[in-house]
Amino acid sequence: MAEKEHAISPARITRIGDEVKAACDRFDAQAFTREVIADLPRLELKARIACTSEALRSHLPGTAAEAVDILLRSLPPTPEAAGITNGSGLHIYSPHSDFVARYCRRSEDLEHALTALARFTQYFTAEDAVRYFLRDFPEETLKAVDRWARDSDHRVRRLASESTRPRLPGSIRVPLSLNVALPVLDKLYADSSRYVTTSVANHMHDIGFDDLDLVLATLTRWKVAGLAEEKEFGFIVRQALRTRLKTGDAAAYEFLGFPADPPVHLSPVRLEHTELRDGDTLAFAVELSASASARLRVSYVISSTIQTGKPRQKVYFLKEAVTEAGQNLRLAKEHVVRSTASSTIRPGTYTLELQVNSRRFAPAKFHVVEG
Repeated sequence: MAEKEHAISPARITRIGDEVKAACDRFDAQAFTREVIADLPRLELKARIACTSEALRSHLPGTAAEAVDILLRSLPPTPEAAGITNGSGLHIYSPHSDFVARYCRRSEDLEHALTALARFTQYFTAEDAVRYFLRDFPEETLKAVDRWARDSDHRVRRLASESTRPRLPGSIRVPLSLNVALPVLDKLYADSSRYVTTSVANHMHDIGFDDLDLVLATLTRWKVAGLAEEKEFGFIVRQALRTRLKTGDAAAYEFLGFPADPPVHLSPVRLEHTELRDGDTLAFAVELSASASARLRVSYVISSTIQTGKPRQKVYFLKEAVTEAGQNLRLAKEHVVRSTASSTIRPGTYTLELQVNSRRFAPAKFHVVEG
């Protein structure tokens, strides 16, 4: 079943109607359900969420703020009672925060709206809705974000980091400075919840696209403070720098203790086959020799040209090792060359490169032919 059909399905629309009806006798659950279900087949996920919140507004009595109160009363008493077993929650409750962003984004409703979003995020993560408030009421919303960072519920604390990410996927961009949420992240990077620290790491990763120096300075400050457990802090650092590591950024490698220009020599890459079809296995091997001791992080890079003529590179982690002077390592891998939902393998010339820390070595060519 496609994500949209499972996330906002007729059964879930019916459940929303029943829960709201239980909180408000004047709500016509049957008319609401009929209206939304009729439109679902032609709509993608975001449009399904919007359609549901629009229908809620049509059928809920009173002002928008009063309607939000009804939606709050319609929630099961706890996320667990709603059947929520993961961090992000159930999509059945995504229209609730969408409703707040659409109909309560006014100065007179602001405090009530932000309080509601902190409640709704416990049932389905509300960072997309918060972005509209950050855009329109940045000062007031950031004050709420700061409070959320100290909340007892890890889902609310995570909202503080996630909603303020510079490059939140699938959401609007908010014209805030890259460092505006650092005081919030300072409160969250040593959090006991991996759900929260993952968001902190992704937030730092977003900043790193534009200002790696700021990321490294912040990570250094956190490291010196020593508040986070070593394992958890290591997770944050690796996640925050993951794209920079893939692209071979010397500063990122040096920060992690990997010399940017490692003292190693690689033999030419040996390919088992140089002509492959979609679904075949690319098997390769190479010998690495070290002239001095060093920490090494080895990746391999497959490059091609996409249909538009632009280059494309995919970087895959291979191995971490600590070598001594004179040590030899054999590196080998069998990589299946297969089309996926997001990447199509097309006939043409490809290259395979080994990357050791930030240094790349001579590529080997192979060809993909029609199957």
